[in-house]
Amino acid sequence: MTEPPGGDRRAVVTVPLILAGICLAVPFVAMLWVDSYARLTPEFIGIPFFYWYQMLWVLLSTGLTVVAYLIVRRHERTRKAGERR
Repeated sequence: MTEPPGGDRRAVVTVPLILAGICLAVPFVAMLWVDSYARLTPEFIGIPFFYWYQMLWVLLSTGLTVVAYLIVRRHERTRKAGERR
């Protein structure tokens, strides 16, 4: 692959990068939409919904962040492999 004149390389937004962005945005939307979880029921092992829902999102956010990381790493490896050819 040849570089554009002047060595100016532009970032290309691809489907994998959009998916990684969505994985990172979902927890923010879920936590900012307070009306969806500002209640006491249903309880889980005696813990009000408000608390266990937030703790569940800690785990989900971790998983989604790992997925986003793996997507970006794979995309970068694929892009670099294509540049070497």
